[in-house]
Amino acid sequence: MSYKVIEERKKELSDKKKKDPDAENENDVGQKKKLAFLDMLLQYNEDGGKLTLEDIREEVDTFMFEGHDTTSSGLSFCLWSLAEHPDCQQKVYEELFEIFGDTEREPTTEDLTKMKYLECVIKESLRLYPSVPFFLRELNEDVKIEGINIVAGTTVLLAPAIMHKNPKYFPHPEKFDPERFTAENVRGRHPYAYVPFSAGPRNCIGQKFAMMEIKALISKVLRNYKLIGVGRKPTFSYEMILKTSEGLYVKLENRK
Repeated sequence: MSYKVIEERKKELSDKKKKDPDAENENDVGQKKKLAFLDMLLQYNEDGGKLTLEDIREEVDTFMFEGHDTTSSGLSFCLWSLAEHPDCQQKVYEELFEIFGDTEREPTTEDLTKMKYLECVIKESLRLYPSVPFFLRELNEDVKIEGINIVAGTTVLLAPAIMHKNPKYFPHPEKFDPERFTAENVRGRHPYAYVPFSAGPRNCIGQKFAMMEIKALISKVLRNYKLIGVGRKPTFSYEMILKTSEGLYVKLENRK
């Protein structure tokens, strides 16, 4: 599938260049266009780079995997959380009604930025149920933590699934409370206390897109259906991506 995506895009870019050599260079206000990631890799090769098709395919595989499994996990836990917390769900629905009214139009980018409370809900869901429950980093220098020396070269496991429940930063950590992520409550919190997308130079390159994707999908569901919790707690399966061994159960009620 990845090879097919690469070849199709390569052909599209080649055909566009034949029609109009400057088409990819500027947008409609004369600014230089930012290339999509795959386009950038293909352009690099055209400019004399030495990436093999296999090299490009491996990069595409990373995006295909990270943009699919992680987002579906985050989306599922968020929908389940909304079903289990009807008061939060009602607030989200009211926010969506303010934006869309009773129309059935698709959300625009501007609409997504207006979904402030929904964003708090998604962040709180990712706090309790981070799509990537742990990740690894290799130390490039010695580090001293609480009197313990950890030497350079050591592989360290970081676990958002545990870090996000530190009562120092999140009082009553087991409680689902989207208000933790209002602008006022976030102010002053340690920037590494909450890392569902990792942090620093190796953080998730697609986190903004993932947030837009989840907002668009949840808004679509909640505008059409009311989610009803059935009180069935999930049994977690801590793999590379957080999952449940028996699925997540909710009831749907058509709003119309």
